[in-house]
Amino acid sequence: MSLDYERMLNEVYKALPPSVFKRERFEIPKPLVTISGSRTTLHNFKEICDVTNRKPEHVLKYLSRELATAATAEGGRAIFQGRFEAETIERLIKRYINEYVICPICKRPDTKIVKEKRLYFLQCEACGARSPLRPI
Repeated sequence: MSLDYERMLNEVYKALPPSVFKRERFEIPKPLVTISGSRTTLHNFKEICDVTNRKPEHVLKYLSRELATAATAEGGRAIFQGRFEAETIERLIKRYINEYVICPICKRPDTKIVKEKRLYFLQCEACGARSPLRPI
């Protein structure tokens, strides 16, 4: 290898964010769901949004659309009109993560949603890949 190549490679490594080199496991908290009457409450909604690094409005809009019901977020929890099992909400959260959080190229969760004009992209901070997203 030439010295120029090694120097450039070292510069690229220095420019990468430190999170790229961490090998910690990405774990989503199990949804804490209670059903009371005709309402379903997801108690750890804010915690799930924090772990996935997504805005609560975006996650709530996705869940609301997939459950085909009205939903509100208040005080760190989400309240859905209707009765939904914990397994259903857990399955939808996993689907959201696969679609809107995990990079399809390197399979890492270090991504952010970027809007350009009217299009949305999943920008990976680990590998730099950009993938188009379907709007919610």
